[in-house]
Amino acid sequence: PEADKVFPKDVLERAREYRAAIGPSGTGAYSHSQGISLFRKKVADFITQRDGHPSDQSNIFLTDGASSAIKHVLTGIIAGGNDAVMIPIPQYPIYSALIALLGGRQVGYELEEDIGWAVTEGELRKRFIESESKGLQVKAMAIINPGNPTGQVLDRQALEIICKFCAGNDIVLLADEVYQRNVYVPDKEFISAKKVAMETSGCEDLQLVSFHSTSKGLIGECGRRGGYMELHNIDEKVKGQLYKLASSGLCSGIAGQVMMALMVDPPKPGEESYSKFVAEEGAIFESLKRRAEALVNGLNKIDGVTCQPAEGAMYAFPAVEIPPKAAEAAAEKGMTPDTLYALSLLDETGICVVPASGFGQKRGRYGFRTTFLPPEDVLMDAIGEFGRHHRVFCEKYS
Repeated sequence: PEADKVFPKDVLERAREYRAAIGPSGTGAYSHSQGISLFRKKVADFITQRDGHPSDQSNIFLTDGASSAIKHVLTGIIAGGNDAVMIPIPQYPIYSALIALLGGRQVGYELEEDIGWAVTEGELRKRFIESESKGLQVKAMAIINPGNPTGQVLDRQALEIICKFCAGNDIVLLADEVYQRNVYVPDKEFISAKKVAMETSGCEDLQLVSFHSTSKGLIGECGRRGGYMELHNIDEKVKGQLYKLASSGLCSGIAGQVMMALMVDPPKPGEESYSKFVAEEGAIFESLKRRAEALVNGLNKIDGVTCQPAEGAMYAFPAVEIPPKAAEAAAEKGMTPDTLYALSLLDETGICVVPASGFGQKRGRYGFRTTFLPPEDVLMDAIGEFGRHHRVFCEKYS
């Protein structure tokens, strides 16, 4: 009875709407295996508004983060040891790990670091032809946009190349778009693979699965395990098999479903909580934008370290020049040179980064992935420590 004195009116209305949609048993009960109908409709409405093309809630699966959705789809795609999936190099390791777990084959296509981690048509065709010559059947191709760990944002031209390539070779496109809210540079914007496919000649029959999550963006509620996948041009029989996979897990967590609905349907202009929501979200975004620029600029000031702009996502992925004696020491210890570098950084400064070798990279390149998520004052101190450590490391192995 006192709730209206504590919460804005639109928040209470939303809570009552969600409570009715969940049903009398509450959040402790199972839901439909694809997710609660109202929440799937909100996701479909979000996609429709974002892309300007219709989305049907029957093609939406609410999942425990994007990771479980990716696993479901790869489980459905990989049937034997000659089934292959093209993945970007560098890549988020969930793809290589799941492909190996499911007995498939990984085909890496290298992103071009010197031109902003770009995807080139020549590289895609080269890797596809190589795969065919080895007797592999490329069934799917993954993109991560904005990139993890590379931070690039794919433009329309790049997405058209990808969509046409997949459509022309009967390849299912897997679009990992969990960082779509995280675009920081003024000359780039997030464009979904679905929007490009819908607006590009030759892609009318492209089979596409898109993924999104509550773990990233501007809310970062990774522990809630909220996510979704949308099926586009996926055969009904295949969709039925994916439904069986979803049903084997009964349903995704209700808390994650609620969080996903909240993320895709935030307060609207005119609602009581809108101004506070916009202020909080705007402050988070502007801080991330400042931190992204500061980290990349700081890394590029270190002699022997180069870093492409962090256009989006939450990471920087610099290349590091490793002294030959450090590479020899790493080999003696049975580790990659950038693993030795990362462990040295941890011991010297307490800063924890991930060796770039864990994501895949061109032969002879070394580096690491780091994030700009720490508070701004902490990050600025860390930037100085990156430089100090690099000098210490190079002197040690000179």
